[in-house]
Amino acid sequence: MKHEEASPEEAAVNHEVWSLAAQWGSDSRMNELETFMWRSERHPYRSSTICSLAMLAEEPDWERLYAAHQWAAELIPRMSERVLEPSVPVGPAAWVADPAFDLDYHLRRAQLRAPGTQAQLLEFVQGEAMRPFDRTRPLWEGTLIEGLEDGKAAYLLKLHHSLTDGLGGIQLMALVQSRTPKHTPKQPIDHSHRQPPEPDPNRLAVDEATEQARAVPQAARKLLATGLQGLSSPGTSVSSTLRFTGSLRRMLSPPPTGGSPLWRQRTGRVWRFGTLECEFARLRAAAKVTSASVNDAYVAALLGGIRRYHEDHDVELDKLPMAMPLSVRKSDDPMGGNKFAGAMFAAPVSIEDPAERIATIRGIVLSVRVEPALDTLSLITPVVNRLPSSVGAAAAQISSAADLSASNVPGLPYATYMAGAKVEKVIPFGPLPGVAVMAAMVTHNGTCCIGLNMDGSVINDPEHLIACMHAGFDEVLALADQK
Repeated sequence: MKHEEASPEEAAVNHEVWSLAAQWGSDSRMNELETFMWRSERHPYRSSTICSLAMLAEEPDWERLYAAHQWAAELIPRMSERVLEPSVPVGPAAWVADPAFDLDYHLRRAQLRAPGTQAQLLEFVQGEAMRPFDRTRPLWEGTLIEGLEDGKAAYLLKLHHSLTDGLGGIQLMALVQSRTPKHTPKQPIDHSHRQPPEPDPNRLAVDEATEQARAVPQAARKLLATGLQGLSSPGTSVSSTLRFTGSLRRMLSPPPTGGSPLWRQRTGRVWRFGTLECEFARLRAAAKVTSASVNDAYVAALLGGIRRYHEDHDVELDKLPMAMPLSVRKSDDPMGGNKFAGAMFAAPVSIEDPAERIATIRGIVLSVRVEPALDTLSLITPVVNRLPSSVGAAAAQISSAADLSASNVPGLPYATYMAGAKVEKVIPFGPLPGVAVMAAMVTHNGTCCIGLNMDGSVINDPEHLIACMHAGFDEVLALADQK
């Protein structure tokens, strides 16, 4: 099939992105956080599956889409690698080439029954998200979903969280997209960075144990140096220790609120998906009314919806225990992987004035971000990962204290195309890590796309909750009209 070629300028932009993408997931070992998510997973109620649903204006060219995935799998070794565990858990798991990698297994086509409604699409995506990964294969799946109303289509990218976080997922999806509907010739692949043959699990364990044995003297010297520094300035040392200890206690303790009585008996075994959207410019304008961030306004809208939902059920709710991942990525970090810390706090629900609610959230989030022990997981996971996986699963129950989890991932600020079809929206869906509601937002080309994953074991009226969320966003967005 002959394709219209992109201009030299368009091709140059894509080649620059592809050059950066070659670094995606370049580490040969999981980090401690990724290992924790891998070993503590208990699907579906302790799932680590994340999904991105791209809504397409038309059905894309399958041959081009397949070729783009084939090229991306060659560009990024991680797409054709599986997990290898050491024979004993002395360290993180490794990524190794899968000799049986089969693109036809990971990239699929599905056809919805007529009429191909949004409700049918979400039902299909729910089922795909709840189906666990084959843990002996690379941890991703892509599905082209055809048969939607008005000749439209969708593309579902399903990833395991140990593979990457939400931002890494956006980066990965960008590789099979383009700024132009025209065909863009792919640049040659440099295979010099390919990993050596798969190591033996026993050898992997021995190498890790040896590496850690070498690290002990270094850690001892560092501890000694810290102690000597403390002796030279004991007042400063004691003060810093007390601040960190207090911060650690706050980070590990559940928020001082009991949460929703409607959502206490959740199981996490039934997922129900819903979607919301709004203009990014209006949400940003609403946030500026109180000198807050877009994320603050987003959270305030969610809490406003939750307040309405509980009022409709004759339940008064003052505060809600809430979890929020906070990115700790640096500008020079390579693509892919996981770079985030988890925060938990008592979120204000009963504040009716949306501006006051946004301002209150702003203060809470700012105070959490400066906590010395914000990245508590980095302290816990190295220990937990060397214990039986059941211990990790128990440690993961900490997040179950939250009723709501909300993430916000920057998307692409420009129009994109997938194999010739325009991408209209990108809707994220996270797992249910013990919470009643998982909300995720990605901004694509000026539209804030929100995906809700609701625990159907306690929320048996998801349409009602979604309607309340719509109202919560409407009252926050109305602030933009006051300027």
